[in-house]
Amino acid sequence: MHAIKDLYEYRQMIFSLVRKDLRGRYKGSVLGFFWTFLNPLLQLVVYTAVFSYVLRVNIDKYYLYLFVGLIPWMFFSSSMTGGAASILAQKDLIKKIYFPREVIPISYVTSCFVNMLLTFLVIFAVVLISGVGLNPLALLCLPIVMVVEYIMALGIAMLTSAVTVYFRDLEHILGIVSMAWMYMTPIMYTKDMVPDKLLPLFNINPMTHVIECYRSILYEAAIPNLKTLISATVLGILFLFLGHVVFSKLQKHFAEEL
Repeated sequence: MHAIKDLYEYRQMIFSLVRKDLRGRYKGSVLGFFWTFLNPLLQLVVYTAVFSYVLRVNIDKYYLYLFVGLIPWMFFSSSMTGGAASILAQKDLIKKIYFPREVIPISYVTSCFVNMLLTFLVIFAVVLISGVGLNPLALLCLPIVMVVEYIMALGIAMLTSAVTVYFRDLEHILGIVSMAWMYMTPIMYTKDMVPDKLLPLFNINPMTHVIECYRSILYEAAIPNLKTLISATVLGILFLFLGHVVFSKLQKHFAEEL
């Protein structure tokens, strides 16, 4: 409770860091803010071309199936890989003034989350154009799924950002981990395509449950399976708890290591 109270007192600092990150994300580029929408759309075109026409994945409205899974994954992946370097990026700030160190990964993940929310405007447009339509009851579950993914991403960002201070190579290793994790998550293929002997591995992957919930809402226009939603929530809380414990233990010597 004390940590939550501290973070609430420094909420203005969190808002300022989020605003700074969002403004600086595409600063100096010609298209600037439009890259928020253009980047995922270009990835969608590439993956759709490869998996639909080269590998011939037979999934109805594959572009939508892929897009609905790809955008949440990009948020999670950027929170994990970019979040790992968040403490190092703010080392001067950490050395100069006191503030709850959790502010930094929280700010970074929140910035990535806002970026995802903006991209969801494109997702809604694609859903409507596809003819699938939006189910109002299912949409009521969307904020819950987003919050679950947020706490999951925050947990892993806290974990990786703290460990990276002591083990700088982790920042580079996570790029490979993220790529492997993406292919171990049913983003570009269906869970039915996974061999039975590998299903237990996929079921302990928290992002499998999160992506399935997003797909139920936006691709199938249906309310997510309760068991899947509960599994995602439990794993999200576990990630946050683990990240908080590791961060709290390691943050004591941040200033000395930076």
